[in-house]
Amino acid sequence: MTKHEQILAHIESLSVGSKISVRKIAKVLRVSEGTAYRAIKDASHMGLVATIDRVGTVRIEKKARERIEQLTYNEIVSIVDGKVLGGRRGLYRTLTNFAIGAMEVDDVMKYLTSHTLLIVGNRLEVQYEALQRGTAVLITGGFNTSKSIIDYADKYDIPVISCNYDSYMAANIINRSLYNKKIRTEVLVVDDIVKDIDEICVLFEGMTLEDYKYYAKTTGHSRFPVVNQDWRLTGILTSKEIINMRNGDCVEQFMTRPPIYAQLHTTVASCAHMMIWEGIELLPVISPSKKLVGVITREDVLKAMQVIGQQPHVGETINDQIAKHITINNDGIHLQVSPLLTNQFGMLSKSVIVAIIEETIRFEMRKYKKLEVMIESLNIVYIKSLPIESDIEVNYEMFDVGRNFAKLEVNMSSGTQKVANAIIMCQLID
Repeated sequence: MTKHEQILAHIESLSVGSKISVRKIAKVLRVSEGTAYRAIKDASHMGLVATIDRVGTVRIEKKARERIEQLTYNEIVSIVDGKVLGGRRGLYRTLTNFAIGAMEVDDVMKYLTSHTLLIVGNRLEVQYEALQRGTAVLITGGFNTSKSIIDYADKYDIPVISCNYDSYMAANIINRSLYNKKIRTEVLVVDDIVKDIDEICVLFEGMTLEDYKYYAKTTGHSRFPVVNQDWRLTGILTSKEIINMRNGDCVEQFMTRPPIYAQLHTTVASCAHMMIWEGIELLPVISPSKKLVGVITREDVLKAMQVIGQQPHVGETINDQIAKHITINNDGIHLQVSPLLTNQFGMLSKSVIVAIIEETIRFEMRKYKKLEVMIESLNIVYIKSLPIESDIEVNYEMFDVGRNFAKLEVNMSSGTQKVANAIIMCQLID
């Protein structure tokens, strides 16, 4: 284990809320301050530590991807451009919902929990009651609060924040941030589908063809990542490379290098593009320290993209909203121009036309192959602008379709008038 990895392991072993400094880490683990500094920066990127104003760097709870929609109080301070009045040590905690204190004190108390943020004006009695129930407080209107409330917040590490927005605007901004976080959870990354590996699923550089044959027979796999003694990825060995090997030949001499790999934060869509473009079936996954942590296969990627396509979205993207206006039936693909789809001149937006193609091309390709589609190139000519409430018909013509690609033309028309014409080349994910 390298010094860098030892520091990361030490940081991960610390309890949540522990203070961390470069000098302290360097002294405890007997490493240079430069090494300690780089490791702490990496720990920050990994979500293990956070720097809080006037507190310093502290160990925080690493948020799992399924909880990424939860904001921390520290993020709330940035979102509302606020000022922390008290409870700074509690800024790394997360909130699950918020409430507006626009009612009597007894009624407000029904909505308060330890993971709730209370948005309230200069009502000291409501602020104090909220703190007693472990609820953080956001004071709107730029008001301050009493010293007793600040002291209570500091004692129990419950954040009290002040901002210049009114209650409605503050709630709206926070709600929008939660909404954006929810959309991000729908973007599949490698971390969601990666398969853990053990020693029988990898080859070490010093192994031979006999080892490959044994592992292939035991696991049923034909592709293996190759690692060194520190489990750092150095290459890939597949059935193509072993054709010219003899039983005693070393894996290191015949493996493919440098290997193509993905990281845990890489999106599944970009992995699909990479695997098709490079014609590979297996993609190793590495950690920030370049160590092998798992693998993904083309089958894993395709299944993941199919599942996410079938799941209802928690937060809607722009394409989701446009898709609601598209009607697909036996007569073809139709759409009516609504105010949401227009630009500042009241005409159908050019970007919406591209989104219509993105949403409908999958339906068209299902007539030929039941595959996922990824647009590689799109050349479009805009012919006529359309006003609100115009009806559009979308028609596709297939030029050529192969195993991994397709070329087709799309025509959009309104009545007898052509609206747009596009030539598309797309990848088919099988």
